[in-house]
Amino acid sequence: MRIIYRLLGRLPLPLLYAISSFMALVLYRIARYRRRVVAENLAAAFPELDRNARIALEKRFYRHICDLGVEMLAARTLPRAEFSYRVELDNPEVLRPFAEQRQSVLFLTCHQGNWEWLLHAVSDYMGCPIDVVYKTLHDSAFDDFMFECRARSGKPIAFKDAGREILRRRREFRGFAMLADQAPFKRDKRYWHDFFGRPASFYFGPQKIVEATQYPTIYVAMTKLRRGHYRAHFEVLAQPPIARGGFAVLDSYIAALERSIRAQPETWFWSNRKWKHVPPTAEEIAEEDAGEAAE
Repeated sequence: MRIIYRLLGRLPLPLLYAISSFMALVLYRIARYRRRVVAENLAAAFPELDRNARIALEKRFYRHICDLGVEMLAARTLPRAEFSYRVELDNPEVLRPFAEQRQSVLFLTCHQGNWEWLLHAVSDYMGCPIDVVYKTLHDSAFDDFMFECRARSGKPIAFKDAGREILRRRREFRGFAMLADQAPFKRDKRYWHDFFGRPASFYFGPQKIVEATQYPTIYVAMTKLRRGHYRAHFEVLAQPPIARGGFAVLDSYIAALERSIRAQPETWFWSNRKWKHVPPTAEEIAEEDAGEAAE
């Protein structure tokens, strides 16, 4: 399958977008890929929209994820200059001082827009590698393919090794990127926060990494301008010294995340089951704390 992904990635973008248009129709009309999850999430997040408006939003979402899929295929072979052309940096002056001082930065973003192309555009501007923290995909062939794509901008870091690897590389000038909007597994320690009017869980990792490294932390919001063209906007969430033991970075991240999704909701992953789990009860928290104390 990896060979097929590579061959598809060599097709010109206009042809890939034609494939995307066909696949959007298949996913939405025929396969009905996670239609119920998407509809339920949109209804809960945007109760002010009527049914027709939400259906229109659903269709735009499926068109976007298919565009994103073919753009990911193209990421392995697109010339480096193409990424800077296709991802416009809205306010690069935010990054300039860090680039000039050769100061490593932690970038927090989300599954919105095209985060794969973003890595390359920011790496070229900063003049340093951007190492993305990633979760292993279920399809091993596609996971290997995406690793090759991401390795063009830096050294990808497996999620389970994130803390250790970022600390190990902390004396080098490089950027680190995390897509921190994923829902933790039930067995993971989770941070609960209101998100689109419902409690949702987030990983503690970004907060702990910022505290340990004292890196400036920047949120990146991506807006899709048209097919194959995006704009990235940078917002500083934290600057050292960063206090330990709090949740300020996570709180700032979640607030910025919701703002950017509301600004262009069709380009976020509504097919994710972000609200699948519910917050633990007081009894469950007490049991968990007792188990940790016993260890």
